[in-house]
Amino acid sequence: MEKREVYDTKINESLSILLKSLENHDTIKAYKKIEKKIDEHDGLKEMVEEIKQLQKEAVKFAHYDKPNAEKEVLRQADELQETFDKHPLVLEYRECLVEANDLLHHLTSLLQSQVNESLEKLLNEKE
Repeated sequence: MEKREVYDTKINESLSILLKSLENHDTIKAYKKIEKKIDEHDGLKEMVEEIKQLQKEAVKFAHYDKPNAEKEVLRQADELQETFDKHPLVLEYRECLVEANDLLHHLTSLLQSQVNESLEKLLNEKE
């Protein structure tokens, strides 16, 4: 086996371990759990569909130069969007999303730092 193949195998194994660890991290589990709740919540799905429909209607009214109708439909869409945004599951989802993003950002920064250090060592050894 070539040196590169051994190196690639080690990288893939390490990546698999990392991904498995991430899946089992409490922050990621919490995110996936709330994401599933939202996906299964019929009321939230209906709100999203209604908001989309209202936005489509607003585009049509704008196209046919009906500013008053467009304004009213946009007001309804904004009102529904505000209700959606204040829903407890949506608030919890956004909080979990921020935590998961922070975790992934921290992990990415850590990996980047370690890779850069390793590359610097390799370059210094070759000099």
